[in-house]
Amino acid sequence: MPVAVSILGLSVFALGTSEFMLSGLLPPIAADMDVTIPQAGLLISAFAIGMVIGAPLLAVATLRLPRRTTLIALISLFGLGQIAGAVAPSYGFLFASRVVSALACAGFWAVGAAVAIAMVPQNARARAMAVMIGGLSIANVLGVPAGAFLGEYWGWRAAFWAVAAASAVALVGILLKIPHIPLPAAAERPTLGRELRIYRDRQVWLSVAITALAAGGVFCAFSYLAPLLTEVAGLGSRWVPWVLGLFGVGALIGTTVGGRVADGRLFGVLLSGITASTVLLAGLALLASSAVAAVGLSFLLGVSTFFTAPALNARMFNVAGAAPTLAGATTTAAFNLGNTGGPWLGGTVISAGHGFAATAWAGAAMTLTALALTALSLRLHRHTPTRVVTGSATGSPSPVPTPTP
Repeated sequence: MPVAVSILGLSVFALGTSEFMLSGLLPPIAADMDVTIPQAGLLISAFAIGMVIGAPLLAVATLRLPRRTTLIALISLFGLGQIAGAVAPSYGFLFASRVVSALACAGFWAVGAAVAIAMVPQNARARAMAVMIGGLSIANVLGVPAGAFLGEYWGWRAAFWAVAAASAVALVGILLKIPHIPLPAAAERPTLGRELRIYRDRQVWLSVAITALAAGGVFCAFSYLAPLLTEVAGLGSRWVPWVLGLFGVGALIGTTVGGRVADGRLFGVLLSGITASTVLLAGLALLASSAVAAVGLSFLLGVSTFFTAPALNARMFNVAGAAPTLAGATTTAAFNLGNTGGPWLGGTVISAGHGFAATAWAGAAMTLTALALTALSLRLHRHTPTRVVTGSATGSPSPVPTPTP
């Protein structure tokens, strides 16, 4: 695997820490900004909305720009967004800083994924994406718990300053290790019209729906895991960073295993992983009052969620391979449609008086729907012949094999 792919994974560590660390910071942010916890939870949705809008927008805007320069500009903007969040004087300012940071994060994901895919053969796509997603997993293992720890002892603003510092380290890595990637010849350069044609394929839309529902179902519950642990399971607030870290350990295990298996058995990974998430969410809803069960299920949920992530990414590149930049952007947008809808649904459930544990029931309903759509996608896939698509940034054709379910 090229070193540059690992550097992209390192950058994603900073992005992922910022995206998910609010799960452990909602209570102090709500208290400091004088808002409710569901209102503070909307900051998670704000980031996700920025990702949904920013991924395709920035993918199109940077379609013909040098990849390395684009990555440098986006990680710099992201770091500035973290500084803005750290000094935010009001809830509205913090909300706006999250949207700006998310726009930069979305663009980085879209361009970075296209770069990673372009540097490996097609039968290593899931592994390449697993390296990038591995940065997200490590963010959950180290970054998110560290953010919660900083929030507990030095205030939630310290977590934003820490991510700004991590972004600076990522910028140095990109400057030193990401190579200049020459633009293809004029005749082979990606065009907006050619890339937009991927949206004529129903499998692309199925992949969007599956990704959004699978991610949204988990983060419907995960976004409110801190208050669930303290208010329902009865754990002290000092335990929250450790449980978030345990979720991250599960995420790292799931990403590693899923990335190795998904290239050969893509649909098998999707079906088994989403099924497991559904069962675990239902178990969390039923057993949330047990501290031991809540902690154990959090770990297993990390495994099942990130076990499917490389397959979800690789599936989109397989069905939309003729448009690698928009494929990456569409996957990013799909994940964050879920990260927008999940916390919103969870907040709605809480505001309706059903309690924090009910967020897991709502999440299970979303993942169950994702499971049904995955079965439909598999059925359509079995009746679709192998076709040739553009598999690299240079426009060279490569066959899309039929993965073994």
